[in-house]
Amino acid sequence: LAAVERVFRDADERFSLYRHDSELSQVNRGELELAAASLELRDAYAAAHDWRRRTGGAFSPNRPDGAIDLNGVVKALAIETAGHVLHEARCAAWTLGVGGDILTATGSSIEIGIANPLERGALIASVTLRSPRRAIATSGSAERGDHIWRGGETTPAHFVQATVVAGDIVTADVLATAIIAGGPEMLDFVTDHWDVDVLTVDRDGSLLATPGLTTALAA
Repeated sequence: LAAVERVFRDADERFSLYRHDSELSQVNRGELELAAASLELRDAYAAAHDWRRRTGGAFSPNRPDGAIDLNGVVKALAIETAGHVLHEARCAAWTLGVGGDILTATGSSIEIGIANPLERGALIASVTLRSPRRAIATSGSAERGDHIWRGGETTPAHFVQATVVAGDIVTADVLATAIIAGGPEMLDFVTDHWDVDVLTVDRDGSLLATPGLTTALAA
């Protein structure tokens, strides 16, 4: 448990933009060159840029004001790392849940509820995480308002919520964010290019789901 906590504490100390003393805050203030930053920070930045390329810019590590913001990958990377810690400690069954992103152990099975963004406290559906689909991530405006940007500004998104179930937590988290940023066009692109299940909620409450989640909705 201490090792898992250390993973998230280290990520916060390195990447948090709320902390004046974090390494990323120093980079954004110009006190530290990105090229001179830690390998962990540079690797996270490279990973985020690779996802920007793969999603055609729907996902980006750069804010409209030019600041580097790695929140879109850092949480998922920390969850992934913590999962490795638990695996190496020979924990047979575990589930990590961090801010709506959930990863479970290989061989584990757990039922996860998907919240209704238009009715607080209610669920749209529940899904069972098990190998090979061990990860689920939800992005949208229900909890934090419209905070996802694309094209230089933050604008109300077509979808208020997107949930992605995938084989790994980084893919699930990034693609959920990309769908919110890119709208229906990105939803089509994601489902054409990645082996994932997706559930989206429009602002009027309409639902779209891939076949893997249609059964969950019916239930």
